[in-house]
Amino acid sequence: MRVVSLVPSLTEAVAVTLPGVLVGATDWCTHPAGLDVPRVGGSKYPDLDRVRALRPDLVLLNVEENRRADAEALEAAGIAVRVTYPRTVPAALAELADLLAARGAAEEPAWLVAARRAWADPPRPTPVRRAVVPVWRRPWVVLGSDTFAGDVLRRLGVDNLYGEDAERYPRPDLAELRGRGADLVVLPDEPYRFTAADGPEAFPGTPCALVSGRHLTWYGPSLAEAPAVLAAQLARPVTAPGAD
Repeated sequence: MRVVSLVPSLTEAVAVTLPGVLVGATDWCTHPAGLDVPRVGGSKYPDLDRVRALRPDLVLLNVEENRRADAEALEAAGIAVRVTYPRTVPAALAELADLLAARGAAEEPAWLVAARRAWADPPRPTPVRRAVVPVWRRPWVVLGSDTFAGDVLRRLGVDNLYGEDAERYPRPDLAELRGRGADLVVLPDEPYRFTAADGPEAFPGTPCALVSGRHLTWYGPSLAEAPAVLAAQLARPVTAPGAD
């Protein structure tokens, strides 16, 4: 079996569980550390010629991270693709188990067993915090309805104020964001790299939690430690003066 992954979290899952199966990954596949496989460009615009040259039996994609056109082009070239789309933690755990079993894993890896255990009873501080969750700025984009990251936060006691929006990734302006009545702003470091110096200043007077984007949005080995990591980060918000 030769697998090319165009999804960073799945790259990590396959690489640590089935050594030798992964033969290609994107430039954004940063885990596991020291991963030594050919790179095929970005997730949104991979070099399909490079992918085909690796002679994969299967290419892994995700609805949100990759383009339908690339999946269709690979299929037209006779290459099997597997497209993932988990929008809840249980769905992600189930998809991971099925994917790894289908690729030859004799049993669930230790990290997946640990992830199931961690999410069976995650830390859930009270009271529930009412939050907005930007994932991009210029323009502002926030988590809306039916997202994996939104489910992660819900299980950690964070009520996404755009969680019932008609769109999965609404684009409100800053005035609307500030007026939403949030008592917390959650700022991940990916896909946009929010930092203490880039993000909190847009929400003067409102606590802002800087969190790991990998633990918030990736579904793979990071799921085992995500509840503890995110709970600790959510408990240490910063409040910045000033305006955007």
